[in-house]
Amino acid sequence: MSFIRRLGVTAVAMAALAGPAMAEDITIGVRSEPSSMDPYFHNLGPNNAIIGHVFARLVDFDPNQQIIPSIAESYKALDDTTWEFKLRPGLKFHDGSDLTVDDVIYSFERADGYTGGNSSFRIYTKGKTLKKVDDLTLHITTEEPYPLMPNDLTTVMIMSSEAKGTGQPDVNKGVEASDFNDGTAAIGSGPYKFVEWKKGDRIVMEKYDGYVGPFEQTWDKVTFRFIPSEPARVAALLAGDVDMIDNVPTSDIATLEKNKDVSLSDGVSNRVIYLHLDQFREKSPFVTDKDGNPLDKNPLLDPRVRKAISMMINRPAIVERVMEGVALPAGQLLPDTFFGRSPNLKPEKYDVAAAKKLLAEAGYPDGFGLTIHGPNDRYINDAKICEAIGQLLSAAGIPTKVVTMPKNVFFSRASKGADGEPEFSFVLVGWGSGTGEASSPLKSLLATHDPSKGWGASNRGRHSDPKVDALIGQALATVDDEKRGKLLAEATDIAIGQNQGIIPLHYQVNTWGTRKGLEYRARTDERTLAYDLVKVN
Repeated sequence: MSFIRRLGVTAVAMAALAGPAMAEDITIGVRSEPSSMDPYFHNLGPNNAIIGHVFARLVDFDPNQQIIPSIAESYKALDDTTWEFKLRPGLKFHDGSDLTVDDVIYSFERADGYTGGNSSFRIYTKGKTLKKVDDLTLHITTEEPYPLMPNDLTTVMIMSSEAKGTGQPDVNKGVEASDFNDGTAAIGSGPYKFVEWKKGDRIVMEKYDGYVGPFEQTWDKVTFRFIPSEPARVAALLAGDVDMIDNVPTSDIATLEKNKDVSLSDGVSNRVIYLHLDQFREKSPFVTDKDGNPLDKNPLLDPRVRKAISMMINRPAIVERVMEGVALPAGQLLPDTFFGRSPNLKPEKYDVAAAKKLLAEAGYPDGFGLTIHGPNDRYINDAKICEAIGQLLSAAGIPTKVVTMPKNVFFSRASKGADGEPEFSFVLVGWGSGTGEASSPLKSLLATHDPSKGWGASNRGRHSDPKVDALIGQALATVDDEKRGKLLAEATDIAIGQNQGIIPLHYQVNTWGTRKGLEYRARTDERTLAYDLVKVN
């Protein structure tokens, strides 16, 4: 059965949800372990999902990334540059202390000034001035109109300003990642309280009886078990060791569909898998001639070369053979139905002859050598995708070595190597739009790297184009949805269609597996959340 068909099956099942279930314990097997329990350490999917059980946000997303109230019970624009957020009265942190506007301001300041992590939340905090009106009323102002304020606020988790820390007072507000990892500072107001983290094994949480918010608390205790091995994760589900798994291997989907004791839920995500290419160094560390010797000039600086590489990649073959048909070829940042997409960009056509012609025009008729770096435990089939790209490029005249590594090592080196700049020349990564529309990946992946603005935080290729930056800035200050969408599309046309700032490969389709009697509400943001695991008739 195709994944499109299974989406319909899931929708029917969800229509038959049972009423509130009696609370009990649940165990979820997940592929990826977070890199920290500090809510601002790393803007990474596994972190944001698991930590979000403990720390609530002002507003949040439902499974389809529609904004819903959370800590804030209401919000509105007072004028073109001022938004008002009203907090729910009586909110308590897990330690019993009151949650007020002071904690929100503290959290934003800590997120904005955070040092030591990898991909930061600064793209969502910069340019915003927070003002306390009273304990439950917050005003956030910007210099220009900013219609995406609620979208941005779905990303920043709120922690207690009274959390204890062991660090230097002037660094990260004196609270270190280790203070969260051992539970000392892990004081949130979310539906579950932190109990323990046994690294490499599990994170345990228990229901917070004082929780007030939009999410269900069906389970008394939630255990996330880290099972990076694909066969082991499936075996744990079939053996009953876990009640649900995420990232069902594409190779096992057909078999599991036939198992009456298993239910599958899936959906197209907002995540694009793509390639960054070094666009800022005259000499790139992992670009060589075909004999492996360093090149004096970096060919990846030439957009013709970047386009040639894109044309050497057979996306339909990767989707069909590597992804087992459970993905969609990509030509831009977001799949259909998401806001701000370009109507002009389609997946690049596989054409080796045309690619070689472009290489010759750029001065590389005989090609050159590359190394592709990527994670081997972050995205669906990530190491296999790297291998496929290496084979395709090598066959087309660009001999390409493949190096993959655990995500915690990869992201640190890919973001800032020994000299503080991205270490690699050519990397496979993925990005899911945290705001549910195109400005998030544009600001993070393709805007000029500028820590003072919070732009380009994950721009590991250092693509830079003043026209793109100007269009993004104009879009972010445009209230009219239709005009803003056109500006975002135009920025995408230039950054990807003209500049080849990144090379999109495919959009992930995510699949969750549950034991009989349970169903997972598939999410476009890919998060695996205990409160979206429900009982069915």
